[in-house]
This record gives sequence, structure tokens and C-alpha cells, in this order.
Amino acid sequence: MALDKDSELERFKATRVTALFRLDLIEKGAQLTYEDGTPVDMVSEKQRLKDQVADMDRRIARLEAAGEA
Repeated sequence: MALDKDSELERFKATRVTALFRLDLIEKGAQLTYEDGTPVDMVSEKQRLKDQVADMDRRIARLEAAGEA
């Protein structure tokens, strides 16, 4: 069971790092487009990523606390 929690924790940490990387790119002015060339609403994407990071922070904290118990 500990292995499952460890791998879940690592997956959440990796997802968080990816989201932070994307946020950094957006803050530097990156513009994303969908496959059909339609631009992505970067304001919405930035907020979505911030929400995702906050969710990952909560999940990581919960898993780390469970690992200490």
C-alpha cells in the first residue's frame, strides 16, 4: 500500500511541476492555440493552471500527512 501512495504522491508532484512550468511560460507571454489554430484564452488557462496547482498542493499535503501517520 505504501508503494501506491508513494507513486501517487510522485505523480501529483510531477503534475504540479508541469503546471508551474506552463504558468511560467504564460507569464512570459506564451500563446497557445488549439489544433485548428484557434487561440486559447490565456487568462482562463492561467486561472485553470493556478487552480490545478492549488489542488495538487492539497493532495500532496494530504498524502504526505498520511505517510507520516
